[in-house]
Amino acid sequence: MTSSSTAAETAPDTAPVDPTTTAAWEALDAHDAEMTGSLREWFAEDPERAARFTHDAADLHVDLSKNLITPRTQELLLQLAEQVGLTDRRDAMFAGEHINTTEDRAVLHTALRRPAGTSPALEVDGQDVDADVHATLEKIYAFARQVRSGEWTGVTGKPIRTVVNIGIGGSDLGPVMVYEALKPLAQEGLEARFISNIDPTDAYETTADLDPETTLVIVASKTFTTLETITNARLVRQWLLQGLRENAGLTREQENEAVAKHFVAVSTALDKVEEFGIDPDNAFGFWNWVGGRYSVDSAIGTVLATVLGPEVFEELLAGFHAMDEHFRTAPAESNVPLLMGLLNIWNVNFLEAETHAVLPYSQYLHRFPAYLQQLTMESNGKSVRWDGSTVVTETGEVFWGEPGTNGQHAFYQLIHQGTRIIPADFIAFATPTRPLTDGEQDVHELFLANFFAQSKALAFGKTAEEVRAEGTEGALVAAREFSGDRPSTSIMAPALTPSVLGQLIALYEHITFVEGVVWGINSFDQWGVELGKQLAKELAPAVAGDEQAIEEQDSSTAELIRYYRAHRA
Repeated sequence: MTSSSTAAETAPDTAPVDPTTTAAWEALDAHDAEMTGSLREWFAEDPERAARFTHDAADLHVDLSKNLITPRTQELLLQLAEQVGLTDRRDAMFAGEHINTTEDRAVLHTALRRPAGTSPALEVDGQDVDADVHATLEKIYAFARQVRSGEWTGVTGKPIRTVVNIGIGGSDLGPVMVYEALKPLAQEGLEARFISNIDPTDAYETTADLDPETTLVIVASKTFTTLETITNARLVRQWLLQGLRENAGLTREQENEAVAKHFVAVSTALDKVEEFGIDPDNAFGFWNWVGGRYSVDSAIGTVLATVLGPEVFEELLAGFHAMDEHFRTAPAESNVPLLMGLLNIWNVNFLEAETHAVLPYSQYLHRFPAYLQQLTMESNGKSVRWDGSTVVTETGEVFWGEPGTNGQHAFYQLIHQGTRIIPADFIAFATPTRPLTDGEQDVHELFLANFFAQSKALAFGKTAEEVRAEGTEGALVAAREFSGDRPSTSIMAPALTPSVLGQLIALYEHITFVEGVVWGINSFDQWGVELGKQLAKELAPAVAGDEQAIEEQDSSTAELIRYYRAHRA
């Protein structure tokens, strides 16, 4: 398949394949029941095991050898992928077919990072997607250069020093994660801050020490109706205008100009943007084929292009695209997103793992696990398939994690010696962003010694005989024994660059896609987040004290609201 084509108006009218009815699933079941041996034994018997299960994808070096698989396991998993039609589904996604069935939309986050001039052009639903994407990018970059050069100033003529991004979900988690990962590349004298939570302390604490005269606000909401985002935008507008009145003598007549100079939007609802006071010319749009959790490389990344720079953003996009091309074109037996997605199927549906730890050995990636929580759990936390039928297997995993070595002193105990299998992804970089030494000790090497040690300990454990050989006897032997056979994947790269970060994000996007196809679910809607939002709006009168509205609630909700009313200071 080429990298682009003219998409059909709708997705193929096909029901998902029930994976449990395939010959591969039946064979995997039997294989699971019959599998013998351990990682210690498998490594001893096969000197080539590490090489056999290690693959390169763009700049990522991925070692799958410490997972609980044999060559036969991988062979059967690849057969499963073939029998559920995974390649066809992948190609349909890249082509722009409407694989988001419940919303009748294409799924084209991969189009956001296609290089300019890619031939043939990608046309979907009558639109030249490439032209649209690059026109928006150029508009974002032009704005970013204005801010970075000092040409864009606040209402009092001072250059911008802080860009505050207001969004929630994908409009926050992605930009925060990327900014924290690449913060050393931010332009000197220019920083980003983020507000997402409707808890008023978030807006208060984020703006408390800022100068309104040098603050620019990006309001990121496609519809410009997201409750948390618009509420926070109004709070920050109020803070900014009040500060400008007190510190810069802003008059009532200048307020509209101040909002226009200090606020821009990432939205397609231009009427609502203008009603808020933002110049519609300063609104950056994106498309309904971009899901929120897949949108950091869209206009949602405007804050990143502004603070880190258009060149950094371009390098980030190039990393995304490199992994897209690997997923699209690499042979199945060395296709890293495909293999990792299938490994997750093996772990969830056959080894009965319920959670998945992501353990970056890089402080700059401290928000990466939180980002993956939305990407994976909002995508695959589903109990119906894309045709509306009930799922036939367990779906989804609970993703979680913290940077090493912090996690080692917190939850690694459970991973090493608990009763649950918790697959883990370890992520590290050969070259540190901030190299330091402690005397003669290269601290990064000490750090990576922990990275290497943890996956080794999980895989091979420590036998009772080894414990006794160290001089331990009695009941302490069992306490100090490690079973091993705790599965993990190790991902390394030369350094945490913008390109490598893009590759990592796209890797997990495609892993998530692979799982969704096998499970037969639509990984690109999120109806599960809607009910609570709807009920919150309906409950507002009760929370405000409307007794009739309180009486209409269930007894638990009513009593909780009354407790709040009685104790609100």
